[in-house]
Amino acid sequence: MSEDKKVEETEILADDQNNSNSEDINAEAATTIENLQVELEKMKDQWLRAVAEAENSRRRAVKDREDAQKFAVANFARDMLSVGDNLQRALENCPSEDDTSEAIKAFVEGVQMTQTDLLAILERHGIKKINPLNEKFDPNFHQAMFEVESADHQPGTVLQVMQPGFVLHERLLRPALVGVSKATPSAPHKLDTTA
Repeated sequence: MSEDKKVEETEILADDQNNSNSEDINAEAATTIENLQVELEKMKDQWLRAVAEAENSRRRAVKDREDAQKFAVANFARDMLSVGDNLQRALENCPSEDDTSEAIKAFVEGVQMTQTDLLAILERHGIKKINPLNEKFDPNFHQAMFEVESADHQPGTVLQVMQPGFVLHERLLRPALVGVSKATPSAPHKLDTTA
């Protein structure tokens, strides 16, 4: 063989080897790029989850702080309700106006004003009175103490309020103690047309 042919074959072999090496490098680079893209997607997903978790934690902390501010006085408020109950009992047991002197009338008026002020202060601080007379019984806000047969009322209607209930920012502080109507055995009960 001639020298030119040997050089030509050597060049062809070198080109083939370079092409083979180039293809190996390209395949390796493509695999590396794919692996990096998968890793990037995985890291992006982890980052998004971490951001979402941080936002949820922030919202929970804000809600917990607001609830703590709203409901921190719940125990104190429950204790103050007994003061209001005692004022109401005092008013209920006062003699009628015909049987009393001016001094007793003034005393009763003072107790009424004190009770009114107490309820106004409680209302200002988010404590609202529940007086469900003639309303439908709601076990979330009322506690039934007894049942009364009544042909005049729909079963489950509050007929008597023994003790008013209270809520603190829509959360039950104390249920209303009530007497509830039930159907009489012989009388058919009225249909509720308001629902």
